[in-house]
Amino acid sequence: MAASVGAVKLFICLVLCLNTLSSLQGAKGFYEFKYPFIKRASSFSSSFTSSNTAEAAYDYIIVGGGTAGCPLAATLSQNFSVLLLERGGVPFSNANVSFLSNFHIALADTSPTSASQPFISTDGVINARARVLGGGTCINAGFYTRANSDFIGRVGWDARLVNESYLWVEKQIVHQPKLAHWQDAFKDSLLDVGVSPYNGFTFDHIYGTKVGGTIFDRFGRRHTAAELLASANPKMLTVLVYATVQKVLFDKTGKRPRAMGVIFKDENGKQHQALLKNDRRSEVILSSGAVGTPQLLMLSGIGPKAELQKLNISMVLHNEFVGQGMADNPMNSVFVPTNRPVEQSLIQTVGITKMGVYIEASSGFGQSKDSIHCHHGILSAEIGQLSTIPPKQRTPEAIEAFIKRKRDLPHEAFKGGFILEKISRPFSAGHINLVNTNIDDNPSVTFNYFAHPRDLQRCVDGIRMAAKVIQSEHFTNFTKCDKPTVEKLLNLSVKANINLVPKHTNDTKSLEQFCKDTVITIWHYHGGCHIGKVVNPNHKVLGTNRLRIVDGSTFSESPGTNPQGTVLMMGRYMGTNILMRRLRKAARV
Repeated sequence: MAASVGAVKLFICLVLCLNTLSSLQGAKGFYEFKYPFIKRASSFSSSFTSSNTAEAAYDYIIVGGGTAGCPLAATLSQNFSVLLLERGGVPFSNANVSFLSNFHIALADTSPTSASQPFISTDGVINARARVLGGGTCINAGFYTRANSDFIGRVGWDARLVNESYLWVEKQIVHQPKLAHWQDAFKDSLLDVGVSPYNGFTFDHIYGTKVGGTIFDRFGRRHTAAELLASANPKMLTVLVYATVQKVLFDKTGKRPRAMGVIFKDENGKQHQALLKNDRRSEVILSSGAVGTPQLLMLSGIGPKAELQKLNISMVLHNEFVGQGMADNPMNSVFVPTNRPVEQSLIQTVGITKMGVYIEASSGFGQSKDSIHCHHGILSAEIGQLSTIPPKQRTPEAIEAFIKRKRDLPHEAFKGGFILEKISRPFSAGHINLVNTNIDDNPSVTFNYFAHPRDLQRCVDGIRMAAKVIQSEHFTNFTKCDKPTVEKLLNLSVKANINLVPKHTNDTKSLEQFCKDTVITIWHYHGGCHIGKVVNPNHKVLGTNRLRIVDGSTFSESPGTNPQGTVLMMGRYMGTNILMRRLRKAARV
C-alpha cells in the first residue's frame, strides 16, 4: 500500500514538472510563468524617473492578484486593457502550494519569498496573509462553499448574476472531495449530537451537516485563483509579479481627488509608475485584501488625518473609517487523541448550527518529520496552525523550552486530528494602524477577540458541542480510544501552545477562560473598508474619482462557513457588473 501511494505521488510530481516545462514553451517563444502575459515587474518599461511621455496606459490597474483580483482581471480583460500587479511570485510548480500534503509547510515557511507572510495581531494570535499570485487560495485549507442568501441580500447583489458568477468559478477550479474516513466519522458524530439534517454534498449554506466543495482535486493537487487567468483575453491583460505597489497617484486639482495610476517597485527595488488612460471610466481597483487594502489606502493619503500626520503622509482625503471595523472569526480547537493512524484531511465536512457556531474537523497534520522536527525559523505547524516565539524573546533558553513543550505532548494527540469551532458573524471588532510607511511591513492589527460577551458565550456553547462530538461512539469507535473526559481534551489543547496569549491555571475548569486563552484564527478576517463608510454600494471609494475596492475589506461579516467561494465569485461578479455598466453607457453615447 505504501509503495503504491509513493508511486502515485511520484507520478503527480512528474506531471507537475512536465506541465511546468510545457508551459515554459509557447508557440512564439519562452514563457517563464506559464502564461505569456505574466512577467516579472522588472520587465515593465516605465521607470518612475522616466520623462517618456509615450508610456503605456491602461483602462484598469488592479492592485493585488489574489482571490478576487484574478477573476476580476480575467473578466475585465475581455473588453479593456488591464494591468494586474501582484507583490508575490507565481504558484505554478511550487510544491508547497500545489499539494494538500504540504499545506502546513507553506504556512511555516517564513522566508521573504514565501507564499505566506505571517503577522501577529496585538491580541497575540498568529495569523498569515498571502503573498503570491492567487492570494489566499494558495495557502488556505481549500474548503469551498457559497454564502447564504441572506448575505447576498444584505450586500445588495443581484441574485441571478451572483449565481452565474459562482458557476463560472466552480466549473474551472472547484471539486467534490473524496471523503476521508476521519471526515466520515465526524459527519456521523455531528448527526449523533443533533446537528441535522444531513444535506449531503452541496455548495449551498444550509443548517445541518454537509460536505462542501474543495479546490483540491482527487490527487490532492490545489487549483488556485491564478488558474482563472486562463479565461482572460491574453492580448488585453498584463500581469506583473514581484510588483509591490507603494501608493496610488492622485490628481488633486479638481473638486475630488482623481486616481491617475500607481507607483510600484520591482523585484530589484527599482520604482516604476503605471498610469490610467485619460478616460473618466478608467479605474485603479484595490484588491489587496483586508490587511493590504486599508494599509495601502492610508499610505496613499486616504485615512484618519491624525494617523497620517503621525507618519508625515501627505493628506489626500480624510476618512476616519479607513482601517476600522476589522473583525476575525475566532476559532478554538479541541484535540482528538487516537490510537490508529489517520490520513491527512483538511476541511470537508461542516456542521452549521443555529446558535451561530460552525463545527469543522481536520486530521493527519501531526507530529511528523516535516513539522515538529523541522523548526522552519522557530515555526512549527503540527496542528495546521502556526506556533511561534516573538523575535525579541528568541533566546536559546526560550527555544529549548518551546521544543520541550512540544515533545512533552502525548504522541497520540498528534496521530489524530482536531475538531474546530468557529464563531459566525462576531460582534467584536478592532482596527488597523500603520507602524511605518514601508508597504512590505505588516501594519498593527487588532481584532479584540471575545470583547463582546455574546461571542464568548457562543464559543463556550461551541466547545461543549465539540466535546460531545468527540465523545460520540462514532468517534471513539473510529479512534480506538476510550471515551475521553472534557478536562483531558482541554488539557491537550492548552498544552499545544497555539498562540501567544498568556495561559491561566483555570483554563480547563472555565470554558470562558479556555476560549480566551486558546483562541486562534482560520484566516477569515475581514473589514477595514466598509460599505457606506469607505466605499459606496458599487465599491467606489467615497470622496474620490476612479478608485474602487473589490475584496474582503468591504465585508462587515465573513460570508458562509468559508469566504473563499464568495470572494472568488465577487471578483467575477464585480468585473461583469463594471463591464455591463460601462458598455451600456458607451452604447447610449
